[in-house]
Amino acid sequence: MSKIDIGVIIVFTLLVFICGLSFSKSGKNMKSFFAAGGALPWWMSGLSLFMSFFSAGTFVVWGSIAYSSGWVAITIQSTMCIAGLIIGFFIAPKWQKTKALTAAEFITDRLGYGTQKIYTYLFLLISLFTTGAFLYPVAKIVEVSTGIPIGTSVIVLGVLILIYTAVGGLWAVIVTDVLQFVVLTAAVLIVVPLSFDKIGGMDNFVSQAPENFFALVNEEYSWGFMIAFGLYNLFFIAGNWAYVQRYTSVATPKDAKKVGWLFGALYLISPLVWMLPPMIYRVLNPELDGLADEGAYLLMCKEVLPVGMLGLMLGGMVFATSSSVNTTLNISAGVLANDVYKHFRPNTSGDHLVKVGRWSTIALGVITIIVALLVPYMGGIVEVVMSVAAITGGAMFLPPMWALFSKYQTGKSVLAITIVSLLINSFFKFVSPSLLGFSLDRAQEMWLGVGVPVVMLFFFELYARTKNAGFSQYTDYQVLVAKKASEPIEETGEGNKRGAKVIGIGVGSTGILLLILSYIGKTGTALVAGMGVLVVLLGTFIIYRNSKSKKIHKS
Repeated sequence: MSKIDIGVIIVFTLLVFICGLSFSKSGKNMKSFFAAGGALPWWMSGLSLFMSFFSAGTFVVWGSIAYSSGWVAITIQSTMCIAGLIIGFFIAPKWQKTKALTAAEFITDRLGYGTQKIYTYLFLLISLFTTGAFLYPVAKIVEVSTGIPIGTSVIVLGVLILIYTAVGGLWAVIVTDVLQFVVLTAAVLIVVPLSFDKIGGMDNFVSQAPENFFALVNEEYSWGFMIAFGLYNLFFIAGNWAYVQRYTSVATPKDAKKVGWLFGALYLISPLVWMLPPMIYRVLNPELDGLADEGAYLLMCKEVLPVGMLGLMLGGMVFATSSSVNTTLNISAGVLANDVYKHFRPNTSGDHLVKVGRWSTIALGVITIIVALLVPYMGGIVEVVMSVAAITGGAMFLPPMWALFSKYQTGKSVLAITIVSLLINSFFKFVSPSLLGFSLDRAQEMWLGVGVPVVMLFFFELYARTKNAGFSQYTDYQVLVAKKASEPIEETGEGNKRGAKVIGIGVGSTGILLLILSYIGKTGTALVAGMGVLVVLLGTFIIYRNSKSKKIHKS
C-alpha cells in the first residue's frame, strides 16, 4: 500500500471521527442520545439501517461465499430485500406506534419488567458475540490491506469506534453511517468496471468462471436454506433491538414504513454490485483456500484501484463494517441505562443517565474487542455469523415481535418459548454432534432455528384464544401506550438540520478528496473525477436543501 493510500485512510478516519464527535453536546437526555430526539428523517434512518445490517459481513462473510460459491452469495442477500419490504408494510409502523424508546421498553410495557429483565440479560450476552463478530471483519480487512496483525487492528479500531459512539450517541451513528454509504457506493461503482477491465471484460469473466458459478443455489446453501434464512432475516431485521431503534426513532408510522421500504429497495440492487468484485477475483486468482477467501474483496481492490482510491475504499469498508458495532453498542448501552439502571434508580436525572450510557458503551466496547480477538478460534467469521444467526435469530426476536400483533401472548409465554428454543438450538449445535454423533447441515440448522419458535408460538396462540387467556395484560398495555401518545413531542427540528448539515459537509469533503485523487492518479482518472463531481454535487444539494428548509421555517 502506497503512502498516498495511507494518507487517505488517515484523512477519511479524521473526517468520520470529527463528524461523530461534532455531536458531543447533542445528548441532553435519553431520547436525544439514544433516539436522536424521536423524529429522525426517514431517509437517514433507512440508510443507517442498511449500513448497520449490510456492513455486518458483506465484504468478508458474503465476499468469502461469493469467491467460493459465486452467485449463491447474491441469492442469499436477496432474501433481505423481501424481508425489508414486508417489514415496511406491516412491522415497522407497529414498532413506531409503541412509543417506546427501545425494544426493551416495549417488552416492559407489554409483557412486564420481569420478562424484560431476563430478555435484557440474554440480549446483552448475545450482543457481545454479534459485535465481536462485526468487529473481526474490520480488522481482517485492515490485515489483508496493510499487513498490520489482526490483533492490533481489533484493539485500535475497537477503541476508535467506542470513543465516538460513547461521545455522540445515535446522531454520531446515523451521520457516520450515511457518510459511509455515499463513500462506499462511489468506491464500488469505480471498482466494478475496473475489475471487469482487469480480466478482459464480462465475456471472459463468464467463460472462465468455475462450473456452476452462476447457479442460484448449491448443496450447502440450498433452496431450503434460502427460505429458512429469509425467515430468519425477517425476524432479525424486524425484531433485533438495534434495528428496532431505527423504526422507533422516526416521527410517524408512515416514516417507519419508508425506512423498511428503503432498506428493501437497496437490497434489491446492491447484492449484485457488491458481490461482483470477489466473484471476478475467483477468475483472476482461484488459489485462495481456508480462511484466506475472507480477504477476496480487498485483494480485488488492491489489483485494480488507482493510487489513493484503495485507501478511500479501505477507510469506507472499515467504518461501514464498524457501523454494525457502533449500532449495537449504542442500543446495548441504551438498554443498560434506560431499562436496567433507571429501574433501580427511577429518579435519576437525564444528564446522569446519559453518563451511565456513555460508560456502558465503553465497558461493552472493551468486551467486544476481547470477543473479536477470539473469532479465529471459533472456526472463522462465516461459522460464527451463521451459527449465531441459527441459534438466536428466531428464538430471541420472534416471540416479542409476535406480541406486537397478538392480544393473547403473555410475558410467561414468550419468555418460555424463547428459552426452550435457545436450549433446543444449542443442543443440536453443540451437544448432539459429540453425544449422539449427529449434526445438522446449514439448511437444517437454520430451519430448526426459525421453525421451533414459530410452531410453539402458533400452538400457544390457538390455546390462549380458546381459553381467552392473557387478554388483560394487553388491555393494560393499551392504556399505557395511549398515555405515552398524549405526551408532548420534543422539538427536534434543530437536531435534524444539524445532522443534515454535517452529512452534507462530510459528503462534499469526500467528493473534493476524490477530485484530488483523480488528479494524482495515473489510471481510471476520468472515472474517479466523474464520481468526485457527482459526490460534490450531492453534498452541495444536501446543504442547500437544509439551508432552504431553515429559511422557510423562519418565515
